[in-house]
Amino acid sequence: MVFTIDFNSDEAIYIQLCNQIITCIAMEEMRDGDILPSVRQLADVVGVNMHTVNKAYAVLREEGFIKLDRRRGAVIAVDVDKLRAMRELTDDMRVIVAKALCKNLTQDEIHSLVDGIIAEYIGGGN
Repeated sequence: MVFTIDFNSDEAIYIQLCNQIITCIAMEEMRDGDILPSVRQLADVVGVNMHTVNKAYAVLREEGFIKLDRRRGAVIAVDVDKLRAMRELTDDMRVIVAKALCKNLTQDEIHSLVDGIIAEYIGGGN
């Protein structure tokens, strides 16, 4: 797995790391039980402070994407609490849809965007 950090981005580095790990899980490049690099290893490879990686891992743990194991380190362990996921995604999507509507995107355009993104992850969509 290769992580690419955009140091010129307005998006926080730990968020970039989180998003890339989540994307790797969605694309099945990382699976349940896979071990992530140690905080120190990932910080060295990416060229960031260890506290940044630690924060990313803490967020991923809190959001139910990894578990922290004293012996194995950070392990992919996706929490499959579907009801909680639906609540969280609904909250996130409300803001995203509101932004799209403010930018004059139509309902059909928003649906098309979402369908296209889903197709990227599951290879073909509907």
